[in-house]
Amino acid sequence: MENILEELKWRGAINQVTDEAGLTKLLADKSVGLYCGTDPTGDSLHIGHLIPFMMLKRFQMAGHRAHILIGGGTGSIGDPSGRSSERVLQSMETVHHNEDALTAQMKHLFGADNITIVNNYSWLSKIDLLSFLRDYGKLFNINTMLNKEVVASRLEGGISFTEFTYQILQSVDFHHLWQEHDVQLQIGGADQWGNITAGIDLIHKMEGQDAQAYGLTIPLMVKADGTKFGKTAGGAVWLDPKKTTPYEFYQFWLNQDDRDVVKYLKYFTFLSREEIAELAQKVADQPEKREAQRKLAQEVTAFVHGQAAVEQAERISAALFSGDVKTLTADDIEQGFKNMPAVECSSQPTNIVDWLVGTGIEKSKRQAREDVTNGAIRINGDRIREVEHVIDPAAMFAGRFVIARRGKKKYFLAHVK
Repeated sequence: MENILEELKWRGAINQVTDEAGLTKLLADKSVGLYCGTDPTGDSLHIGHLIPFMMLKRFQMAGHRAHILIGGGTGSIGDPSGRSSERVLQSMETVHHNEDALTAQMKHLFGADNITIVNNYSWLSKIDLLSFLRDYGKLFNINTMLNKEVVASRLEGGISFTEFTYQILQSVDFHHLWQEHDVQLQIGGADQWGNITAGIDLIHKMEGQDAQAYGLTIPLMVKADGTKFGKTAGGAVWLDPKKTTPYEFYQFWLNQDDRDVVKYLKYFTFLSREEIAELAQKVADQPEKREAQRKLAQEVTAFVHGQAAVEQAERISAALFSGDVKTLTADDIEQGFKNMPAVECSSQPTNIVDWLVGTGIEKSKRQAREDVTNGAIRINGDRIREVEHVIDPAAMFAGRFVIARRGKKKYFLAHVK
């Protein structure tokens, strides 16, 4: 089997590696324990967080022993990485709620094989202040810590002692996992390099220079237009289906730029080199078909939300494109029309002209009658031409919604009160 580091290089997924030759040999000789961590700063990961965990998943699939660290301890003080100011501390109740939510997400993504989920609160919370200073603080040189990029970038604006000590705590994590779980590799985003190398230094100081400990970071993901990956006009793209619906998630990937799609296929899917090369050729030869984007959307949505979510997203997309919304369920409607103009209507059967004016879709009865007789109005997918037509909100979509369309593309979602 190809060395996994070579596979990651081909995918453009390696930014920096400590002792690449040593790590290559280690990975070839045995099943290696490795970990990636995330702090419970929220109750869901977004797709920016997903990048290093996709790499962890590749190691898991290659037979290595993957560990996910939920930072209940470190998350209670805040990582200064990537921030220009102090993080507002969360209550421990919020931290524990977020821990539970992220643990459930990770179990869904990684399954049960070759995976261990740990929470650093279970060991960091047991270290008293004097033990922390004597056992760990003595081994960290302030000058070295100040030179770490994550700290150096904060010195001008100021950094609290709390956030300054974050790299010590993350180092303690690496040593604990090295000692208790035979974990020898830590992976993370490019901004974690200083924290990861601090952990390796701690292991060498406590266990000897021959102790095998390695680090690997993932490049910062930037789109072809120079903007940050993972952000949309509406904000972050979340893995939690309540925050970003599977349909919105699918659409995010479907709408990627031709210049980025092959890179994302390498990063975010488990397709082979041959499959990706074939899709890359289709981008070059027939970009208007957007086959690569469709495959990307299918693969990532299936990984995060399951195949049923892919089928639902494609069903919604097809119905919106054709206008045949009658095939959709109430749940489909809730997802597919989430960002379309919303109005409210009574649950009582109502004349179409009165209904259009009452919901505000039409400004006047004269305009409503004109649009109806001209065939410009569709209700639940059916074109209505009779001004005497009565709309029965209970007729479709479990009595929850009425879909109105004015003209070719102007949709309105009426919520039945």
